[in-house]
Amino acid sequence: QVQLVESGGGLVQPGGSLRLSCAASGFIFRFYVMGWYRQAPGKQRELVATITSGSSTNYADSVKGRFTISRDNAKNTVSLQMNSLKPEDTAVYYCNVRLPIGEFWGQGTQVTVSS
Repeated sequence: QVQLVESGGGLVQPGGSLRLSCAASGFIFRFYVMGWYRQAPGKQRELVATITSGSSTNYADSVKGRFTISRDNAKNTVSLQMNSLKPEDTAVYYCNVRLPIGEFWGQGTQVTVSS
């Protein structure tokens, strides 16, 4: 079955960095667009970044220049390097894939940016 497992979240001070990873299984990873989304308390889930099978990327305006999405098709992983973190980046971050059979999400990983 399709599985997405995120890791790498934690507590970081403003200005710091974190790297999130998502391990995917149960589908042909290299064929599909992968995405990172986030949901802050009391807010709707929002798109952070996507990466196509050909590694073209797209970012939310709020993270452009600070976050970098990448993928390793040999390892079936997608990563999100987050630099210059701000308190407003605090959220649960989710890995996402849309397949012909449906849309799938990981369990999420908490990122907290606070001094």
